[in-house]
Amino acid sequence: MVTWLQRFFGRGNPEDEPSEEEQETDEIDALMDMAFKAAQRGDYQTAIGVWRPLAKEKWPRAMSNLGACYAEGLGVPRNIDKAARLFSSASEAGDSVGRRNLATLYFKGEGGVEQDDQRAAELFELAAGQGDAAAQDMLSWMMLEGQGVEYDPTEAREWALAAAEQGVATSMTRLGLIAHNALGMDRDAEEAARWWYEAARRGEADGQAMLGAALHLGAGVEQDDRAAMIWLLRAEQGGSALAAAFMATVREALSPAQLKTATDAARKRLPPLDDGR
Repeated sequence: MVTWLQRFFGRGNPEDEPSEEEQETDEIDALMDMAFKAAQRGDYQTAIGVWRPLAKEKWPRAMSNLGACYAEGLGVPRNIDKAARLFSSASEAGDSVGRRNLATLYFKGEGGVEQDDQRAAELFELAAGQGDAAAQDMLSWMMLEGQGVEYDPTEAREWALAAAEQGVATSMTRLGLIAHNALGMDRDAEEAARWWYEAARRGEADGQAMLGAALHLGAGVEQDDRAAMIWLLRAEQGGSALAAAFMATVREALSPAQLKTATDAARKRLPPLDDGR
């Protein structure tokens, strides 16, 4: 494809110039990117101003994004029924986000959609197969629970690995539990601790609780009650109910000075992640 500079100066082969359809797609991609960045800034009015006319033209991702705004009441009054119609249209057009969002409505039984775990699992699987990380994470959970789909810890682990590769911390916590509980694999305490650490440093509260427990018990990592308390406190602050089972025992194992340093450390922000994990 020739660049706009080449076209301006009359260089390049005219046969290599993009077709009208390609030009339209490029322009819409640029608009969608602009709208997405506006939404990230919290400027939903600008984003909706782009997504609404594109949704009327049946652009799948625009329908999905506009539906999400109606589902959450972002820049528009919350209207879950309208969101469901948009998700359904996007799903039929093959959009992975639309499929995942529609699956969520089936899972919850919202937006005039009758609760149906099996249909939810089918849609999550379609979206997961398209590389949607959130759908991969949810499908993994459903397979591990046997909810809406046959219990299959081996495949649940595969989908969790796929989501974890895309940075989904809840899947990392689940991978730790799978390894710890020997679900479809041999028990591996070190692998469990590694996954809990990856989830914990991303701020996932249950992963922090499980890492704290592993540090207290010396399971897969060197025993360290002070470090355990730091992660358990962070987990508690993050709302994990899993921390409570270990909190009192770890607290008793620490001196007042150790408890203070652990408490002070737990209040600090987690360091930023590096790309290399």
